[in-house]
Amino acid sequence: MLSFAIIILLLFLVDLYVFQAIKTVTQNLSSLAQKIIFSIHWAIFAVTAGTFILASATRGTPPDAFKTYLASTLFIIFASKLVVVLFLLLDDSVRLGKIVLNSANGNDSFDPSRHKFLNQMGLLVAAVPFSAFIYGMVKGAYDYRVKRITLRFPNLPAAFDGYKMLQISDLHTGSFTSTEPLKEAVKLINKQEADLVFFTGDLVNNLASEVQEHIPALREIRAKSGVFSVLGNHDYADYVREWPHENAKAENLQKMIESHGQMGWQLLMNENRIIEKDGEQIAVLGVENWGNRAGFPKYGRLGDAYRGTEQVPFKVLLSHDPSHWDGEINQKYDDIDLTLSGHTHGMQFGVNIPGWKWSPVQYVYEQWAGLYKKGRQHLYVNTGLGFLGYPGRVGFLPEITVFELKKA
Repeated sequence: MLSFAIIILLLFLVDLYVFQAIKTVTQNLSSLAQKIIFSIHWAIFAVTAGTFILASATRGTPPDAFKTYLASTLFIIFASKLVVVLFLLLDDSVRLGKIVLNSANGNDSFDPSRHKFLNQMGLLVAAVPFSAFIYGMVKGAYDYRVKRITLRFPNLPAAFDGYKMLQISDLHTGSFTSTEPLKEAVKLINKQEADLVFFTGDLVNNLASEVQEHIPALREIRAKSGVFSVLGNHDYADYVREWPHENAKAENLQKMIESHGQMGWQLLMNENRIIEKDGEQIAVLGVENWGNRAGFPKYGRLGDAYRGTEQVPFKVLLSHDPSHWDGEINQKYDDIDLTLSGHTHGMQFGVNIPGWKWSPVQYVYEQWAGLYKKGRQHLYVNTGLGFLGYPGRVGFLPEITVFELKKA
């Protein structure tokens, strides 16, 4: 209860501070206009505080669409206010500097008014991330994009020259409020006519039940040589705090495994499959989640997945967490040609333009979006098709990646 009170107090103090900028910028407006703007400001605070209290009281219950979008909108508003706070701090620093300077010169006069220009700039700059995040919810979340990448390998069997592999990742089906978006995504996937389709983990947010209503749509994914999948960190339900009985978590994992089968996906649990074409072979390996960062269990057993593929000339590994690449793959298995991962989502926010990409997640993961290469080995990090938490995407849009393999 004390922690809730402290958070509400912090929210109030931020709003009280931002209110100073609003008063400064609106000082030339009519009294009625000021009252309306002030009322809206404090009404938003009241709704934010009430939403936080409600969310805390109902923690653990499945979120509905209204709660998700309301909470996200309020968070976006609060984050934008923090931008205003930065300009207010700058304004206060300037004002404090004037006091010190005047005092040093023996001048006790001081104009307490704020600098209108800095306050206006704060509100204007804050409008940029606010608009971007709102647009990301309205448009970005389902703005599916197909990325096409050609990869050349000298050891690729000639029969697989021109072979097409398609990757999707991080569906997080528990975040979808309708089945229609994934139906559209499946149409786009099938339009690519891939030889292989790979799913690299995080089918759900927590519970296997989240995917059930989407199984009919996902079952329609087609590939000439099959659909292969692995589990991500969310698929183990490790983030669920309470279970109805001691076997519930294990039963949930079993249902998760069964759901892959119901969709016709071949789930690779530390194992491999050999793909043959015109008498030549490539290997598809798949491991359970293996994270090289604190807090992520190492379920994956790459040695088990690798066993039996030693003589296969070309190998593709599905591993959800890209930190696995530096943590084990390129340290011990230098003949795994291509690793496909997901997990990062590109943080669902950033700048992604030709020649430059940036996202806060890059300060956590060295490989976090796109193609990486070390020696003969390649890693591709797919930024995901779904979303988690924030129901939108800015910069890093939902991704379907098509790889064309070419013999160098």
